[in-house]
Amino acid sequence: MADVAARAGVSLKTVSRVVNNAPHVQPELVERVLAAVAELGFRRNPQASSLRSGQPSATIGLLIEEIANPFYATIAGVVAEIARQNDTMLIIASSEEDPDREQQLLREMCTRRVDGLLVVPAGDDHAFLRAEIELGTPMVFLDRPAGGLIADTVLLDNRGGARDGMRRLLEAGHRRIGILLDSLGVYTMRERLDGAQDALAPAGVPYDTRLVRDGIRGPSAAARVVSEMLDRPDAPTAFFSLNNRITLGVIEELHRRGSDAALLGFDDFDMAGLVPYPLTVIAYDTRELARAAAELLFRRIEGDRSWPRTVVLPTELVARGLAPR
Repeated sequence: MADVAARAGVSLKTVSRVVNNAPHVQPELVERVLAAVAELGFRRNPQASSLRSGQPSATIGLLIEEIANPFYATIAGVVAEIARQNDTMLIIASSEEDPDREQQLLREMCTRRVDGLLVVPAGDDHAFLRAEIELGTPMVFLDRPAGGLIADTVLLDNRGGARDGMRRLLEAGHRRIGILLDSLGVYTMRERLDGAQDALAPAGVPYDTRLVRDGIRGPSAAARVVSEMLDRPDAPTAFFSLNNRITLGVIEELHRRGSDAALLGFDDFDMAGLVPYPLTVIAYDTRELARAAAELLFRRIEGDRSWPRTVVLPTELVARGLAPR
């Protein structure tokens, strides 16, 4: 702006008034400023302007876990569309399941004076955001709740879905069911394991920790664990995988061995209908999860000051795979 002012022979204040469409500027001065703007290629910086004025930036932030994961890619796509409908820019960042990185990224987004934040939590302590919320920055947490903070939250019925799925296996006569999960440090894994346990007692089946394996990070690790469990004399007759990446590894090993063990997986996934034997998935609408969170955030941005709410979306059991010939 200083360069424009010098080129046009006017004050910095005049340049500011022209580029911000202020009234009552002499037409001659407007022409000189606009000519200098065109000559120098000046572009107004709305973010800098918002920082100076304290006004909203027409920008929201979305923090997810892993951009390459189809689940988070779907969330990002839906949020981007809703942001576009609201004439709002979207900043997307990935925490890579690192709580320290999560905190750093959220603090950086707040310094940019975003109008609001959508967060898939990586850590379990978000009290550091309390001051930002009190200053008026709306935040909605999705898929997992915030830790140490009362905030809007949109979740899946992880516990109920896992309970219904486990009940289906028990009703089919299975009593030795291997449960495979990522990490108990993750809220969704804890909820799904609790749901599986909820179904056991009513069926008279004791909870056997030897049938539960955690720390499984990806398909190859899942395949190794399934191989070990199937080699035992008291091998499981069914497996319950608590996310779709684990499910892929279980499928690989069951198919390699020609095993007839039943399989239940939390999360639907592409090509599930082409698995060469029947399986059941606990499915949900990822797009609705993202839509509910984004729409709630924009209601807050528009002035909704009601008490923070928690929205829980349903899951359903869906038959996938190919029936045997």
